[in-house]
Amino acid sequence: MMREPLLDHESGPEQPSFPSLLTKYLYSGHFLARWGARMWEFSVGLYMISIWPDSLLLAAVYGVVESGSIFLLGPTIGEWVDKLSYVKVLQLWLVTQNFSFMVAGATVFGMLAYPDLKSTNPGLFIVLIVVTNVSGAMGMLSTLAGTILIEREWVVVMSEGQPPGLLTQMNSVVRRIDLICKLFAPVVSGFIISFVSLKVSAMTLAILNTTCVWLEYWFFMSVYKGIPALVERNQRRTSRPSPVDPLESSLIQNGDPESAESNQKQNFREKISKIPFVGAWKVYLEQEAVIPGVSLALLYFTVLSFGSLMTATLEWEGVPAFVIGTARGISATIGIAATLVYPVLQSRISTLRTGLWSAWSQWIFLLVCVGSIWVQNGLIAAYMLMGGVAASRLGLWMFDLAVIQQMQDEVPESDRCVVGGVQNSLQSFLDLMAYVMGIFISNPQDFWKLMLLSFLAVTLSAILYTSHVYRVRKHLIHFEKIIQLGRWLTRQTSDDCRS
Repeated sequence: MMREPLLDHESGPEQPSFPSLLTKYLYSGHFLARWGARMWEFSVGLYMISIWPDSLLLAAVYGVVESGSIFLLGPTIGEWVDKLSYVKVLQLWLVTQNFSFMVAGATVFGMLAYPDLKSTNPGLFIVLIVVTNVSGAMGMLSTLAGTILIEREWVVVMSEGQPPGLLTQMNSVVRRIDLICKLFAPVVSGFIISFVSLKVSAMTLAILNTTCVWLEYWFFMSVYKGIPALVERNQRRTSRPSPVDPLESSLIQNGDPESAESNQKQNFREKISKIPFVGAWKVYLEQEAVIPGVSLALLYFTVLSFGSLMTATLEWEGVPAFVIGTARGISATIGIAATLVYPVLQSRISTLRTGLWSAWSQWIFLLVCVGSIWVQNGLIAAYMLMGGVAASRLGLWMFDLAVIQQMQDEVPESDRCVVGGVQNSLQSFLDLMAYVMGIFISNPQDFWKLMLLSFLAVTLSAILYTSHVYRVRKHLIHFEKIIQLGRWLTRQTSDDCRS
């Protein structure tokens, strides 16, 4: 059952019954965890291109390893988060994430300190590259576990029994923190790289993750111990009975091996569905929110973002680096603004309709990018591309929040973590496909083809979500209200003419 917004709202933010200090602890721990992940996400490409200056191979390989790992193991991570206790997940998440980034930073430092290593000792160089890729992928997988725990589980549990607008407010703040880290972590990393050195940047990353893990753990454990709802939910999770084997259950019920044999095909299907990857996808596809989830995932099949492909194309068009950086900052700022607008809009027109308006507003702004294809002046077209992408972030991040909240509201407690893992897996797969698309269409002159394919994915996403809204609400627009408004305007005009 979806939470419905109140019709009359209070002017101030919703106040929970637990101490507000605990909410600040949650946000602080989330900020530290996301900051380290965003620093690595930005810096790794620069590290790889510096280690092998004449090729994008290392950066591309790392991107494939990271996205492929999340795609393949995302559902399993979700099931793992669902089965273990909160404390155990916290410990494994924070230790694995910070240790992985520490190791990755140390190996990068070693390769940067000895730039001739690939020619003098190629075996060791390959080992270091493999360790960096594996460590980075493990760091991002553990980050996924933390994202599922905090965004899909703790925020929902903490908001239960609280004022109706608290979940929306907490979702918005959590997403705002991530976007702030996405905006400022690259600035800090870029400052260190530009004015000090890449080696110092890698060492800073390693030291930061070594020291912050203890503070992050203290923040999250303070939240866990201070909110009884989290402790109670954790006890219920850990005390859930293990599922009974279907063949064993059939034997017990019927007492006859031949009866169990007659159900062999059904039992085999059930056993297949218990395989972690298959079972998780089965749970995901059974959810009411599967269409909104797929709609959100389709938005990851795109080059219409300030990612590596679009940035390289803009540089090829002759756009100065500082202009690209400024445009990226404006884009992130608009994304942060979306987290402020979303709670206001959601409280007035519901989560479902907020997603509808957000999806199509993103589509409308991206029409500017499509229009730039037919502009002859390359620089003007590039500025149109940057402007359209930046403006579309308002709809993108509001749609992201709307879909996440629908999943929080509609997915049962027992499936929430599993569904979150599959959702991230699907998003990573489509992100990976966008990189593959860029490999096959690699000429910057053909970037318009990638733009059209990306726009088609956004269009399909909006159409899918619209069909979901129509299926749920049985209508899209209140035509009777439009007619009433027209009649009222007609009466007002007539009265004005008479007077």
